[in-house]
Parts: sequence; C-alpha cells; structure tokens
Amino acid sequence: MSEEKDRELRALQAALAAEHAAVYGYGVVGGRIAEGRRTEAVTAYDAHRARRDALVREVKDLGGRPVAASAGYALPFQVPDSAAAVRLAAELEDRVAGVYADLVRAAGGGRRALAAEALREAAVRAVRWRGESVAFPGLAERAGTAPPSAAPTA
Repeated sequence: MSEEKDRELRALQAALAAEHAAVYGYGVVGGRIAEGRRTEAVTAYDAHRARRDALVREVKDLGGRPVAASAGYALPFQVPDSAAAVRLAAELEDRVAGVYADLVRAAGGGRRALAAEALREAAVRAVRWRGESVAFPGLAERAGTAPPSAAPTA
C-alpha cells in the first residue's frame, strides 16, 4: 500500500473510532437530556451511526480491517443532568470535527468531499448544542483549544 493510501486509511480508522465513541456518548446524552432536546439528540445519534457504517465500508474498500468499537468509553466529565448532557454533545461534535479535519487533510477526491461534509455537519451540531461557534471548527490548533484525542473517549 502506498504511503498516501496508508495515511488515508489511518485517518479513516481514526474517524471510525471517533464515530464509535460519539455513538456511545450520544447514548449517555439521550439518557440525560431534557425532553425538549431529545429529538435533536436522537437525530445526532442516527447521523453518527450512519457515518460510522459508511466509514466501515470505506475502510474495507481501502483493504483495511475496521477498528471495532470499545465496550465502553471514559467520558470527559460527569453527566448528571441535562445541562451536562448538552455540554457532552457539544464536546462529542468538537472531537468528531477534529478527526474529520484530519481526514480532509489525508484524503483526496470523493473521500475528501465526504470528510468535509462530515466536518461541516459536526460543526453545525456543535454550534446548535453550544449556542455559539468557534473560529475554526475541527482545527483545535487554530481555535486555541486542546486537540481532540484519538483515544477511545467519548
């Protein structure tokens, strides 16, 4: 496999791992979110499941073995109530946006376009959850925040 394809496969696997974590995280969000935002949480959960499934296919198309979901993920903070669930949802979207920004850098052609679309969707969801935007979604080094971890945290 060429170095370029290997880099693209690693970025796809990182995005897949982030989507696994997001699906898990939205399970927590859904259990704590207030009724008025539950539909939004379910919509995001479904979007992440769809992206996860698409990434599994993309990894296989490049000849890789898709990274499996972990049995559980460490949350970045306690989620005892709806306000914390909203913060968690925004954090999940920020982390997903970060790995899609990496995939945009690593991919070409159609995969790059799909990664850019996924980055945009995550950034829009983060704004909806947070109520405000960041200057460079998915680019922590430009936004002045810590970079998202590729480790399996939700």
